[in-house]
Amino acid sequence: MPGLLVLSHPLLLQHGIFDNDRPQIPENPGRLRAILAELSSSQFKANLTKKVSPVEILLSVERLATNSELSEVHSPQYLDHVQSLEGKIADLDHETHLSPGSVHAARLAAGLGVEMIERVLENRVNRGFVLIRPPGHHARPDRGMGFCVFNTIAIAAKKALSLGVRRILILDWDVHHGNGTQETFYQDDQIYFIDLHQENLFPSTTGKAEERGEGKGLGYTLNIPLPHSCRDENYYQTFDQVIEPIALQYKPELILVSAGFDAHETDPLGSMRLTTPGYGVLTSKIKTLANR
Repeated sequence: MPGLLVLSHPLLLQHGIFDNDRPQIPENPGRLRAILAELSSSQFKANLTKKVSPVEILLSVERLATNSELSEVHSPQYLDHVQSLEGKIADLDHETHLSPGSVHAARLAAGLGVEMIERVLENRVNRGFVLIRPPGHHARPDRGMGFCVFNTIAIAAKKALSLGVRRILILDWDVHHGNGTQETFYQDDQIYFIDLHQENLFPSTTGKAEERGEGKGLGYTLNIPLPHSCRDENYYQTFDQVIEPIALQYKPELILVSAGFDAHETDPLGSMRLTTPGYGVLTSKIKTLANR
């Protein structure tokens, strides 16, 4: 049984490819293309295997989310609207653009998240990393936004609940607030949603510390807005002093991470100062927490 499974697919590159002069957004095919090229190199695989063993990298698993799986999170009206745009060039909002391959890519992204959940819960793998695009955490139940079409992490969590998991911790460390994920689970006590983000960044109307959930979900949402220019040690301290104690008390059966890397010191959209080794430390902390 592999200790680590990586899933992706080259058809995810078809999202965001236009024949016209539309300007390229930061979330573009070039990012995933570079990662897939690195994952395919024998030297990278050799180095990874030395650190993580055993490891399996599957870059051609074409698993599409079903309508039933998508409808666990998104409204029928929104799904009908998105699927009517398959093969077309369209805009879901002023920054969420669909190219002819985008709807298929979005279904594939959500499907790979579900595939990983199924493999983990079937004890076929201990942990996994899903390399997908378009991203998902801004997608609300009834609309896409912020480059996101379907809320992949929420769809994956819903699949886990349907398979008998009772308590899930979702940690979102993207530099932006995961407003769509929060909205999906705001009244749910089976999901503890913790969002670590730069304060007053997109979307500026959500992600406040006082947003803690509603109804039976009250107390199961925790927003941690951080000031700009936070560095590795600020993230470590927040994890050790806030996130870890909560997780140990909640005792999740599954941990999911919205692993955005735009809090990196070189990212053009955020103003944080996380380093590449810093992300490695955060990942190690999550692994240790999951093992406990």
